[in-house]
Amino acid sequence: MIKLGRKKFYSAPMIFLQIGSLLSIAVVSLFGAHFFLYFSLTHLFCISDKHKDYLIFLLFFLGNSFIIFSIIAHWKENVVTRIFYFLSGFWWGLLANLMLAIIAIWIVLWLNDLLVLDINILALELSFFTLAFLLSLYGVWNAYSPKIKNVFATIPNLPENWQAKKIVHISDVHLGHLYRANFLRRIVNKINSQHPEMVAITGDLFDGMDGNLESLTSPLNNLKTNYGVFFVNGNHETYLGIEKTHNILEKTKVRILRDEVIDLSGLKLIGISYPDRGEKKDIPATLKKLRPDFFGKPNIFIYHSPINISQIAKNGVNLQLSGHTHLGQIFPFNFITKIIYHGYDYGLHCIDNYTLYVTNGVGTWGPMMRIGNVPEVVVITLK
Repeated sequence: MIKLGRKKFYSAPMIFLQIGSLLSIAVVSLFGAHFFLYFSLTHLFCISDKHKDYLIFLLFFLGNSFIIFSIIAHWKENVVTRIFYFLSGFWWGLLANLMLAIIAIWIVLWLNDLLVLDINILALELSFFTLAFLLSLYGVWNAYSPKIKNVFATIPNLPENWQAKKIVHISDVHLGHLYRANFLRRIVNKINSQHPEMVAITGDLFDGMDGNLESLTSPLNNLKTNYGVFFVNGNHETYLGIEKTHNILEKTKVRILRDEVIDLSGLKLIGISYPDRGEKKDIPATLKKLRPDFFGKPNIFIYHSPINISQIAKNGVNLQLSGHTHLGQIFPFNFITKIIYHGYDYGLHCIDNYTLYVTNGVGTWGPMMRIGNVPEVVVITLK
């Protein structure tokens, strides 16, 4: 392992500015969505002034419910708080689908006025709202039903003992209030059915909750591989606490990679940790310091987020595995992740001798809901 020196940190004003900006965007977006819902409901349906007051109170409560029940579940974790945590997250997902339904309704109403069509307005409105609710229910089922995704990746000068061998890549499991040990046990069974040489977990194994997390991770000890199970931190591990995360995983068969390179019978595995809260970390520079241990040799690089792609490709990485994006998790947020990550928010990408695979993840954050994509366990055959 190569030591990388002292950490560099952002100044306190910079940290507060970034946090404040993100919170401001989130608050404005949530307020705008709830206001649009209120405006549309009061115009599409005959709602009295008295009931408008009730609607305002209900939407205000629903809009803040996820934050409220996140705090409660963090303070007191049990079946009841997990149910309310799920329902409050479900509202956020349902809200996204209601926005699409309302936009569609307004478009149809505009066409109805423009073309003088004879449309049953009430039936139209109820149909779209029902569809939004059913789509949300499907999203919950889909979020809890990960599938195997088979991928082929080329690594130059791959040793004979690694030819046509399988490795498994998972990310963003988000063990916690919603994804429990039984869910992880199902994932482990799927992985074992593929008989992989190794497993790479690229962060966000945890969702950030406190409590008895050792009971959630125990299925990891049932993973069967020839070379082991390897892990790098994601951003949610920084919320939980890096030391706490490592203490939990050190009780399992998982090996944590902390900015280091290890040799797996001729295949170099590079693992770089996600920066801790407030830490300034130059990933290409960190990779460059590790370069003497892997450059010119067949290698795999695991890091949580798909950033700095061109610089990483120039540093001699053959195959990079990342996650983090969830592919937006719920349509149409996939368009946002595509913009943020410059098209590298999901799937297989090749640049000369460099290959990147970004998984949309196994679990979810916030709404336990996936629409427009399927959670996946990625099985990569090397060649």
